[in-house]
Amino acid sequence: MFESVSAAPPDAILGLTDAYKADPNPEKINLGVGVYQDEQGRTPVLGTVRAAAARLAADLASKSYLPITGSADYAEAVQKLMFGDQDEIPRSRRAVTAHTPGGTGALRVTADFIRQNFADATVWMSQPTWANHPAVFAAAGVPTKTYPYFDKASNGLNFEEMIAALKKIPEGDVVLLHGCCHNPTGIDPTAEQWAEIAKTLRTVGALPLIDFAYQGFGEGVKEDTAGLQAFCRPGEELIVCSSFSKNFGLYRERVGAATFVAADQDSMLRVASQVKRAIRSNYSNPPSHGAELVVTILQDAKLRKQWEGEVAEMRDRINGMRTLLVEKLAEHGAPGDFEFIKRQKGMFSFSGLTPDQVERLKNDYAIYIVGSGRINVAGITPSNVDRLAKSMADVLKG
Repeated sequence: MFESVSAAPPDAILGLTDAYKADPNPEKINLGVGVYQDEQGRTPVLGTVRAAAARLAADLASKSYLPITGSADYAEAVQKLMFGDQDEIPRSRRAVTAHTPGGTGALRVTADFIRQNFADATVWMSQPTWANHPAVFAAAGVPTKTYPYFDKASNGLNFEEMIAALKKIPEGDVVLLHGCCHNPTGIDPTAEQWAEIAKTLRTVGALPLIDFAYQGFGEGVKEDTAGLQAFCRPGEELIVCSSFSKNFGLYRERVGAATFVAADQDSMLRVASQVKRAIRSNYSNPPSHGAELVVTILQDAKLRKQWEGEVAEMRDRINGMRTLLVEKLAEHGAPGDFEFIKRQKGMFSFSGLTPDQVERLKNDYAIYIVGSGRINVAGITPSNVDRLAKSMADVLKG
């Protein structure tokens, strides 16, 4: 039977890594997949993660199954990190948090939940959005549409058209928003714009779905919750899909969470039963080790402070590479104004490169970038930034 199976096209992002690995050029640069790298081009294990892992290894008591939604300690830690210790949502116990295999797992659980409980709902996504967003919801049988987001002329947020589109979304549909460090553009709304977005969704009766994968990589661990907080009002419903891949460096541990915030505790209990149903028919229950690392760090005051310092170091390095790239582009005479790269936040930059220019960078310079022109700024290092800037300048000059 397998002889009739056709080959699937390579993943738009992960497929780049395969091509990069096969390239023999010793000066090749991979700016595709969203993985943080230090100045030596390595993806480090955080010191806090090493300390927590040593502590857990010494105290290991069991490898038995976790509950379907994971441990209660993990759920509490996730909610406190997102909503704050004094926030109404954790105190009212109207939210259920499920530990999922990464942020992608959280999105798939959410997609299955939507399909099973709101069969007529459409999920609206920003144009552009993370390349895997449409695929995850399509795999669950959930239809998707887009709303305007990126303004190519200004390399900024097309806020007026975005709001106009959101005002036309039917009641009962779901609107997917990036909580901070928008992927792929690096462009986030201001606090005032977040407030207007939240007000608009309340007015039309749409359910907010926040993809919150980069907490701490924008302005700070607490500061990056500003967008999320705009939706946190008593009695309001929302879903948050979060991930600890980036801010804890736990990429291969697959540590994520899907948090469903209901209007009240009774509604939450019904929602929780449906979330469990979706998980049970998928992966049944989550892995434990990555979540235990997160809980160990967040529950220990000393480790928590050290971790926030490590996140700040990663954030500062990324921002430093943004500034250096802009300076190097100017030095090599790249046509155009690239100051917008400094204003973007998080790991990614929508560079403005066309698909043809991206292809030329790959073929002529062994520089691997997603076809949309999205650059993983965290993959830029002091040793490769000059070559990158010169190569970009060459293709921009034609």
